[in-house]
Amino acid sequence: MPQDTIEQIKKDIQSNKILIYMKGTPDQPLCGFSQATVQLFKGLGVPFSTRDVTTHPELRAKLPEISNWPTFPQVFIDGKLIGGCDIVHEMHERDELVPLVQEAFKKK
Repeated sequence: MPQDTIEQIKKDIQSNKILIYMKGTPDQPLCGFSQATVQLFKGLGVPFSTRDVTTHPELRAKLPEISNWPTFPQVFIDGKLIGGCDIVHEMHERDELVPLVQEAFKKK
């Protein structure tokens, strides 16, 4: 199962322009950091996917090994880890997030 989980994580990261591994769902976030991150991306008006690590303990266990990032949420844009809640908000305040998102959606 662990190898399957790792392969699924890699596939999800590569096949979604924006992917947020979070606690809960966009409609019912289970922590303030996940809620703030989802609200930020909703505010950008771009499509994004999420995975709930609270209902998938194997994701919660394996993702930090792959991403080398210990906490959630974890935001991936265009197949690359961007960071967590604080980082994406700081990037947005510095006008760095929107160009990154726009660039991701230009690619096929």
